[in-house]
Amino acid sequence: MRQNLLIVALILLADQALKIWVKQTMMLGQEHRITDWFILHFTENPGMAFGLEWGGDVGKYLLTIFRIAASVWIFTWLVKLNRNHVPAVAQISVALVLAGAVGNLIDSLFYGLLFDHSYHQVATLFPKGGGYAGFMLGHVVDMFYFPLIHTTLPDWIPFWGGKEFLFFQPIFNIADASITVGVGLMIVYQRYLFEKNAQQHSVA
Repeated sequence: MRQNLLIVALILLADQALKIWVKQTMMLGQEHRITDWFILHFTENPGMAFGLEWGGDVGKYLLTIFRIAASVWIFTWLVKLNRNHVPAVAQISVALVLAGAVGNLIDSLFYGLLFDHSYHQVATLFPKGGGYAGFMLGHVVDMFYFPLIHTTLPDWIPFWGGKEFLFFQPIFNIADASITVGVGLMIVYQRYLFEKNAQQHSVA
């Protein structure tokens, strides 16, 4: 279990360190172009994946409560997998998802209290006038942008011919990447992650 907790801690440390650096050095919409296809672009996600929102503040409260419940459930599942001596890679997949979930949860819970807004200014940590939002109403900080392909589609393609095409458009963070990698590994090692199979493949 120590290995799993170490993975979670390291990912959380990297995720939060980068987010705090972005908040304290960049304004919303500002970017640092590392290469043509690797850009640090500061944006904030107030809601779910891809910036989706619903229900105003009430929806945000419900979403944050769901994230808390999901994180607790994933942690409990990880402890159970460890007790059943499920193969390490399968446990790591769940640890990666847990780290990503908690990483974004921290933003939602506390960033609204800790920082002022980033519109046309670099945010201040612990501002005198208070943060930009209340507890559980913070926005998730995103910064990784990889526009790998930016072209115009050929005219002969039905419906989309002649239109601009950009791949990959989503902007994400370390926590998002951790969840994505973790889910990918969970798919590969799914036979170890369900209770019956976990007990069947126990190596205790």
